Amino acid sequence: GAFQKKGHSARVLSPEEAERLAKDQVLVSEFKQLKLEKEAQKNWDLFYKRNSTNFFKDRHWTTREFQELKACREFADQKLTILEAGCGVGNCLFPLLEEDLNIFAYACDFSPRAVEYVKKNALYSTERCKVFQCDLTKDDLLDNIPADSVDVVTLIFVLSAIHPDKMHLVLRNIYKVLKPGKCVLFRDYGLYDHAMLRFKSGSKLGENFYVRQDGTRSYFFTEEFLSQLFKAEGYEQVVNEYVQRETVNRKEDLRVPRVFLQSKFQKP
Repeated sequence: GAFQKKGHSARVLSPEEAERLAKDQVLVSEFKQLKLEKEAQKNWDLFYKRNSTNFFKDRHWTTREFQELKACREFADQKLTILEAGCGVGNCLFPLLEEDLNIFAYACDFSPRAVEYVKKNALYSTERCKVFQCDLTKDDLLDNIPADSVDVVTLIFVLSAIHPDKMHLVLRNIYKVLKPGKCVLFRDYGLYDHAMLRFKSGSKLGENFYVRQDGTRSYFFTEEFLSQLFKAEGYEQVVNEYVQRETVNRKEDLRVPRVFLQSKFQKP
């Protein structure tokens, strides 16, 4: 079972959780932080080598959560051009292409191995999809996508893996290929999500920013931080709210608080 609520107030911590987070103030050394930044691509590549295409479930919830994919059409069979920024192995991409025959998708990922997995997928067709390797913080999207040509950009559990100091570069890059009046659909980890509370001490890189054991990193967003980030790059906010879910494992009688930020920002 699970329940879900949306809104603008962050999750309230229990006294034990608050105490645990307050204690964990020691940051990973600067030397190690620089090494993690330098090896970010290698660490994600190793992640996909270990997990192949099996780690993430296919995300069939995307069109349900983001009705905008259908709503942004002016007429029923209108062709839509989308960009999935940070496509991984295509868990979001292929369900979308299957469900909606009038989509052409650009898709890119930081990991060359993930891109290879997408190309090897039986559903991959160059007529409906163009996938390429890209570091969104420094590789110009205009090398692969015409300016002002994309109807929808999905940014789903991607920005959290990027150093907070470089996140604005991703948004600036995406802005160039998005059509005026069109949107970025965003979903990512929110402040005090269960995953944030599970980090052991010695994993903290900065405020709301942590490193996993495999060297991949994760940032946990507040509504205010995300809003400022997008607005500073010229986007207008349409929706920006926390989605709080409590997942219940009846067998083990565990209640797991999940917190995501689900948002929509428009290029004027």
